[in-house]
Amino acid sequence: MNNTFLKGVFLLALVLPIFASTQYNLEIGFKVGPSNYLGEIGGKDKPSRSFVSDMQVKYTRFAVGAFARYRIVRFLAVQAAINHLKIQGSDALSTNPGRRGRNLNFKNDITDVQLRSDLYVFGINDVGHTGRYILDFKTYVFAGIAGFMHNPQGTYQSQWIDLQPLKTEGQSYSRFSFSVPAGAGFYMTFLRKHRFGLELTYHTTFTDYLDDISTVYADGLSGVSAEMANKTHLVAEEEGIPHIANYAPGNKRGDPNDNDAFIYAQFYYSYVLRGKNSFYRQNYSWMKRRGGRVRRHRAKF
Repeated sequence: MNNTFLKGVFLLALVLPIFASTQYNLEIGFKVGPSNYLGEIGGKDKPSRSFVSDMQVKYTRFAVGAFARYRIVRFLAVQAAINHLKIQGSDALSTNPGRRGRNLNFKNDITDVQLRSDLYVFGINDVGHTGRYILDFKTYVFAGIAGFMHNPQGTYQSQWIDLQPLKTEGQSYSRFSFSVPAGAGFYMTFLRKHRFGLELTYHTTFTDYLDDISTVYADGLSGVSAEMANKTHLVAEEEGIPHIANYAPGNKRGDPNDNDAFIYAQFYYSYVLRGKNSFYRQNYSWMKRRGGRVRRHRAKF
């Protein structure tokens, strides 16, 4: 877990009082779950990506996060979140001959900060219809904008080293980029305060270098850069693998027409804080009536 993630959590904690002062339906919590990616390194026979079917399950890693969400109106909420995740891949696990011959690998630590809108599409306020409103259920879809830092690494002499400074394709790229997170989720709220949920988030990014692979083999590289750019010579001869000449400078190394993407599914827990302004009275006044004293009126004749 890097310093960027810890700083982001600290910043999120600082802005929570601002959200709380609005007295909306506020919750704060944490998330954890598996993460993976879609890019040039995949596991299927075809050279192009085919959504989640191209992921390498063996290299599924984890994503952890913290968030604050408050409900503006009955069907809409906004959420601010920070997540730290790992992604990884290797051509050695691919069944595609071209990828196996390329013989590249990577891992990447990503920290994303996002702001999004959650749209509630279905809900049950009283699961089981007990009349006590102990458990509720909600489903939602969401979309937003995120900025993230990443740092792709590859193996060199059995050590992981940073790839971005090496310019393995003869050009530089930024370690900071933007993405559009979108997905769906659901949650159940127990005793009106404890919320347990699950959501799936897909990040469409604006970079093709999460795995340090995008265009063609570069010419004029030397030293470590040359060794990390082209590892074809390390592959033992296998049936079906293209000739080494197919990996010469100028030939295809990646696919610049499709940017990389990352995805994670997260279980989460949050603690719900409810204000007592007009929004609260309009939507949750029944709670007080059920748990408090019932006012009696004397009939007048």
